[in-house]
Amino acid sequence: MEILGIDIGGSSLKGAIVNAETGELLTETLRITTPSSRKPQEIADAVKQMAEKFNFKGAVGCGFPTIVKKGICKDPGNLSRDWLGVDVDLLFEQTTGLNFTVINDADAAGLAEVQFGAGRNEEGFILMITAGTGLGSGAYLHGELIPNFELGQIPYKEFQKIEEWAAASVKDIDNLSYKDWGYRFNIFLNYIFKILNPDVIIVGGGISNDWDKFVDFLKVDTKVIPAQLRNNSGIMGAAIAAKNKYSG
Repeated sequence: MEILGIDIGGSSLKGAIVNAETGELLTETLRITTPSSRKPQEIADAVKQMAEKFNFKGAVGCGFPTIVKKGICKDPGNLSRDWLGVDVDLLFEQTTGLNFTVINDADAAGLAEVQFGAGRNEEGFILMITAGTGLGSGAYLHGELIPNFELGQIPYKEFQKIEEWAAASVKDIDNLSYKDWGYRFNIFLNYIFKILNPDVIIVGGGISNDWDKFVDFLKVDTKVIPAQLRNNSGIMGAAIAAKNKYSG
C-alpha cells in the first residue's frame, strides 16, 4: 500500500511516498521549510505543496507536533495558538482534496521504530523520545500505541515545561556542549523513568545522529538505545498509521 508520509516539524516538513507494508521509502525525502507563522492555513498550504510536488493522489499519513485527538488539535505546542481546537484532518483534506490520517509526530516515529527499527525485537513497555525543537514522546505497550503522551510538558524548576530546558534545540540556543546538554537530557529521562518505569527508551530526533557524543552522559536504570530509522521514522510511522486506518 503506497502512502504519502509527511512529518511536520518545528523547522521543516519532510515527506516521501512509503510502502506502508514494508516501511520502505519509495522516493527521495523532500523538505519544505515550516512557515514562520506556524499558523494553520500556512502549514496546510505547505502540506498541499508537498503533495503536489509528488503529484500524489492517494491516502496521506501525517505526523503532527502536538496532541491530536480524533483529528482535533488539543494543544498548540510549539505552533501558533491558532491551532487550538482546529480539526487538522479536515483542514488538510479541504486544502489538498486528499484523505488524511493525522497523529502526534512522536507517536508516528515510535510506530516505525517499534515495527521496523530499534524496537522491533523489544518487549514490554517502550517509550520513544524525540529530541528536537521540543521533546516529543510516544508510548507502546506490547507493540500497541498508547497515544498522546506529552512528557516534554512536565514542569521543571522555573520552566513551564521541561522541554524549554532540555530539548535538542536548547543545546544550540544556549551553545551547550554535548556533556552539558546530556546532563539536562539525562535528568529528563530519569524523571520519566521514575514516573513510568519503561522497559526500553528509544531516543530519536536529529540529535540521535550524534549518539556517540552524548550517550556516556546518560545514566538511567533501564535500557536506553538510539533510534535506527533516524530522520525517516516520522514519515514511515505516519504512513503506517494511515495504512492501519484504511486497512482496519
